[in-house]
This record gives sequence, C-alpha cells and structure tokens, in this order.
Amino acid sequence: PSLRVVSTVSVGYDHVEPQQLKERGVLLGNTPGVLTDATAELTVALLLTTSRRLIESTHHVKNGTWGSWKAFWMCGPGLSGSTVGLVGLGRIGQAVGQRLKAFGVKRFLYCGHSPKLGAETLPAEFVSLDDLLQQSDFVVVCCALTPETQGMFNSAAFKKMKKSAVFINTSRGDVVNQDDLVEALQSDTIAYAGLDVTTPEPLPVDHPLLKLTNCVVLPHIGSATVETRTAMAMLSARNLLAGLEGKPMPAQVQL
Repeated sequence: PSLRVVSTVSVGYDHVEPQQLKERGVLLGNTPGVLTDATAELTVALLLTTSRRLIESTHHVKNGTWGSWKAFWMCGPGLSGSTVGLVGLGRIGQAVGQRLKAFGVKRFLYCGHSPKLGAETLPAEFVSLDDLLQQSDFVVVCCALTPETQGMFNSAAFKKMKKSAVFINTSRGDVVNQDDLVEALQSDTIAYAGLDVTTPEPLPVDHPLLKLTNCVVLPHIGSATVETRTAMAMLSARNLLAGLEGKPMPAQVQL
C-alpha cells in the first residue's frame, strides 16, 4: 500500500505490471539511452559470431577435430555487399546500422509503424515486414516487445526469409516463437540464429535451441559493459530519488 515508485535498471519493463502501477498512481522509471552503444556493440558481435560460426569453430579446436585445410569448411556468409534488415529503427537499431556500415553492407532496410527520422543517415529504406524478410541476408530484431510484436517471428515469418538468412535477436525473447525457430533451423528454412534473449531466462540447459550447431545463445548480456551497467544503476537511483521527492524523473515511463 505504501509503494510510490518503481525504478528498473533496464529499458524494457515487461517484468512489471504497468497497468497496476497506473491504477495505483505508482511512478515507473527506466534507463533508456545509456545502454544504446553497449547493446549495439553486442548485437554486431553476436551477428559476427553467428554468421562466421565462431562457436562451432572453437569447439573443433578444443575437441581435436580441426583437420587439414578444406576450401569451404566453417564458411559462413559475409557482410560485405549484403542486405541487412533492421526490425525496429529506434536508438539501438540506428546504432547497430551505423556500426555495420563499416563492414561494407550494400543496403539497409527497416520496418515499423512509419518512416523514422535519421534513416537517411545510413541510409535505410522503409519497407514492409514481408519485403524486409524476403530481401534481407541478415535480419536483426531491435524492436520493443508489444502485443503487436509478441510472437511475430513464427513459422510463417521464417518461411518468408532466405534459406541462407541469419536471424539475430537482441530485443526480447517473446518476440520469437521459439518452437518455430527450432523447426526453422532444423529444417534449413533459415541458416543461422543468434539470440541474446530467450523465453524463459535462464533457458533450460536441455532446451532444443542449445543442441543446435547453427544457433548461438547468449545469457542476455546486451548492456553488460562496466561503464554501461554503472550508468544504468546511477540513472535508476536518480529516478527513484526524484520520484520519492516529488520531482520529475530523469527517465520516467508514461503509463
């Protein structure tokens, strides 16, 4: 009954009950902005780790199965000359795109409710989700979890993608139907997937995704740099104190 403020050390707030907070007049603060660079860096790292099959390659080194040179052994798709589709061109999506430019990406596509300011700096083309899925060599998910995006990457979506496509998700696990993703990877509907988010978290060690050689799963470490986590903690503390003192929060969620 005495709860007045909730301050989360994250951008997303799907782990709280916003409607209940709104009904009770409880303020909610989060930490947007300060984790953009770290999450974009991790997204690029995950994309390269997945597409260049680094985890698979490391296992061969450790297991003694690294043999003589073979022309196409451990080959994966490159970024140079490719088409990258960004599902969500907010702060993180734009930061991911800017970093990928240096790899010689030929074309950026993005989808969403409407064209975004700043898209021309990549430049990125505003297209429908279907067009993005059909044309992209790399599909990178940077959107928020909403009722509209929940489960949007399902069997139908994966079937629209190229068989050679690399699917990367650093947004929220519930954006993906994981059973459908397992099927898409096992049946070669798509080539590779890299995930920093899953449902649930932690993912059970016997989950089918963890048995696949063409899937890389990380333990939700998108913002895990010392500098970023420190900045998130400080912003969360400032949100909390401001809320308790009746002052405007530096980063308040509008419920």
